Amino acid sequence: MTAKSQLPVFSGNAPLQILLLVVTLLLAPLALASVSPDQSPNDPNQYRFLKLDNGLRVLLASDPETDKAAASMNVAVGSGNDPEDREGLAHFLEHMLFLGTEKYPEAGEYQQFIRSHGGSHNAFTAFEDTNYFFDIEAQFLEPALDRFAQQFSHPLFTPALVDRERNAVHSEYSSKLKDDGRRLLSVRKAAGNPAHAFSQFAVGNLETLENTETNPLRPDLIRFWENNYSANIMTLAVYGPQPLDHLETMVRERFGAIANRNLKAVVYPHPLYDTASLPAKVTAETLKDQRRMTLSFPIPSQRQYYKSKPTAYVANLLGHEGPGSLFDVLKQAGLVESLSAGSGMDTGEHATLDISMSLTRQGLERQDDITNLTFDYIGRIRQNGISQRYFNEMRQLAMIDFRFRERGEPQSEAMRLSRLLKEYPPEDVLTAPWLMERYAPERYQAILDRLTPDNVMIWLAAPDLDADSPQRTQWYQTPWVRETLSGNREASALAGKLALPAPNPFIPENLELVAGTDMAHPETIAELDGLDIWYARDTRFETPKANLYVSLRTPAARSSARNTVLTKLLVDAINTNLNAWAYSARLAGLDYRVYPHLRGVTLRVSGYNDKLHKLANRILGEFVNPAITRQRFDIARQNLIDGLENKARERPVQQTSEFVQIALLEGTFPVSDRLAAARDVTLEELKRFAGNFLNKTDPVMLAHGNLTPASALNIAKQVQALALSGRDRTRVERARMRRVPTGQTDVGLNVDHPDTGYTLYLQGDNRSYAERARYRLLAQILSSPFYEEIRTTRQLGYIVYATAFEILETPALGLVVQSPSADAASIDSAIRDFSKAFSTQLSEMDEDRLNREKQAVISGLLERDRKLNDVSSRYWREIDRENTAFDSREALAEAIRAVSLTELQETFERSVLERERALRVNTGDKAENREEALRMLRAQSPVPGT
Repeated sequence: MTAKSQLPVFSGNAPLQILLLVVTLLLAPLALASVSPDQSPNDPNQYRFLKLDNGLRVLLASDPETDKAAASMNVAVGSGNDPEDREGLAHFLEHMLFLGTEKYPEAGEYQQFIRSHGGSHNAFTAFEDTNYFFDIEAQFLEPALDRFAQQFSHPLFTPALVDRERNAVHSEYSSKLKDDGRRLLSVRKAAGNPAHAFSQFAVGNLETLENTETNPLRPDLIRFWENNYSANIMTLAVYGPQPLDHLETMVRERFGAIANRNLKAVVYPHPLYDTASLPAKVTAETLKDQRRMTLSFPIPSQRQYYKSKPTAYVANLLGHEGPGSLFDVLKQAGLVESLSAGSGMDTGEHATLDISMSLTRQGLERQDDITNLTFDYIGRIRQNGISQRYFNEMRQLAMIDFRFRERGEPQSEAMRLSRLLKEYPPEDVLTAPWLMERYAPERYQAILDRLTPDNVMIWLAAPDLDADSPQRTQWYQTPWVRETLSGNREASALAGKLALPAPNPFIPENLELVAGTDMAHPETIAELDGLDIWYARDTRFETPKANLYVSLRTPAARSSARNTVLTKLLVDAINTNLNAWAYSARLAGLDYRVYPHLRGVTLRVSGYNDKLHKLANRILGEFVNPAITRQRFDIARQNLIDGLENKARERPVQQTSEFVQIALLEGTFPVSDRLAAARDVTLEELKRFAGNFLNKTDPVMLAHGNLTPASALNIAKQVQALALSGRDRTRVERARMRRVPTGQTDVGLNVDHPDTGYTLYLQGDNRSYAERARYRLLAQILSSPFYEEIRTTRQLGYIVYATAFEILETPALGLVVQSPSADAASIDSAIRDFSKAFSTQLSEMDEDRLNREKQAVISGLLERDRKLNDVSSRYWREIDRENTAFDSREALAEAIRAVSLTELQETFERSVLERERALRVNTGDKAENREEALRMLRAQSPVPGT
């Protein structure tokens, strides 16, 4: 459960989601108050809107093909509702609603039920909303809804749990004391308008949630619930395979009991910034070596204009990354690394439009040049950017996007729909993100008129704040300073390089599906100069899309820490050279990735197949002859150094878990080795490395989706001609995990963080399906009771979980804890106590419970694919494993079915109780033995296959 104190930021450099769609509204009888919202032609689901007698608005989604069901309740109450003397109370209430109801009084019953039936659950608190959600095996939706509904109608707020759970909230707060995201958010609150509720502390801690005889917390909690939670300001989405009538019955029987207190969502009349103090700049100090600048402009709320989306229109131009764009000119000048534009926050009364950039070191020194160029570009848009052509192109792309929309995961769909239902009328709830009914130049101009030098708040974040007496935020102690700006500016010397976007050449024209029968799995259709070509025609999702993977596997990529660094720098050069040219392809639904991995480098192109080959050819050309400039090399190398140095500032459990991977995974290298290499490599060395990178390769390609065998073969010929011709072939083996020595190996890390991080990695004997099955099943059964004991009962920390720590088919359990109060020895003692007690529970487990837990794991393994990308990713993993039967999921599921209770108990005894092959990594010990342990572990032999 996490606290989010700000609404999501919509990025202006993603495709603008707009659409003109006029469809007759279908109304059911008024007595049922049901509506069928307009939907995508490619969406086979059935939908129904309901308004219950208590005012609760509900959207039902019936998807007969789904294996999972899900629900999400959005409550129009968030941290903005917190009383001034009880900051964090909305977030605390979110925690408490999970901990028992009149019908289900046990604190962990809901969590255990969800987990034991293949599901997951969580919640988050934002400024205006709190969202609760879960997913589960579809046949258990009804009993899950029964438990879920009780949380909103009959919560217990058990007195004994109130004090315990405030400790959990405090642990959550403590765990992120050194998280730059939380620290910088605290500056935004402190430096914003103090009259606005956003300025309040949203997370809560032991001080704001004081619980004493003179100031008891539970009465305030109940009062807050009664004064704020009401059915009429809640929106529920339920997603499952059941028919709509059945879903409606489930909902009416259970959620009609939620009290309707006839409340109204809070209105926030104050502006987010004190506009009288603008223009201004606030500079805050980061702990990590990173630099960001945001130009935030207060504008009126734009919520009412969702059908024309003026903010999105303007942000799409501001955030464009094509040739001559603000981003392109700034990046070519070596000043920024990324840029996005979009709605920052919209409270319904006031809003902001934000332009955010990550800066290079030179960019930090030339802040004024960046802001001057930004206003030059805004001026260019103001003069020539309001155009029917831009509008038509944006609308066309959105219409295509909406026409071929694929279904998301049930849980994410339920969350999305419950939040959309709060914002939009039911008939538009499915179409709203894509709607643009008309060209609205007057609205675009009204926003642009607000984007002026005298109406801006500039937020700057960088390390090493140079200030004599900075202010510090109350709860995160983040140093910051404010300075008043004059509002005057100069024209930028770079302004002559700016240009508005050209027409998009990647808009797909041929959207037909290729003829033929879908294939059960990929097959090799040819071998071309050592390039294995895998192909599968697949149009099951009725979308004219395809995915192309080309892996250029080479021993050069992982032969040393130095080569690992050089490979990353080469990939950076390729991506930099492609970005401006290929940005239009991304807007047109044709995405790409070029990324390094343990066996080399892979390029992936995905999206509408019409012009996929054009983008693939350009990427391959960059592989063969990348332009690498001194400026780009210096920036990329510094970014790599910064990223490696920042690893020492990650939260403790991230560092303990990453140690396990670096120590045991072949082809990875310690941070210290990579840092030394990054500081030492030269531009000339990188150019030589790039020239020789493809001299010896073990290439493989997958073409999957709306493609013919002929088109796949043509692409393969281009791969061969551009990247492989005249080069040698070799064999690049898969990486493996090293074997943990017998017994327990203890590693202590010195980490600058008040919390203790603890990771216990318990490795299996071999990589057989049978052993993997036993560890997967153990992780499933352990997860909920481990969380309940260590986190809920013992209150050792907010970050607590037991998980299947499987890497490269090597089975393992991971027991992870981050504690603000306990040292490593105390955590370890608690885990040993838990393990002994759980051994008794495991010995008493009956076959029904065992089979239920097996099915929970199997349902996750065999969950039906919902998008083409899901299938392509799975096929690509199988090709990497060299499993030409493409049946890893099925084989593992069969092995899980075969696990006996005796085998499970034996595995638990040797792995968890005896710690036969255990690696314990923790922070907080004075004696660090990182380097010694790394040398020993990296010398071990690999885990055997069977």
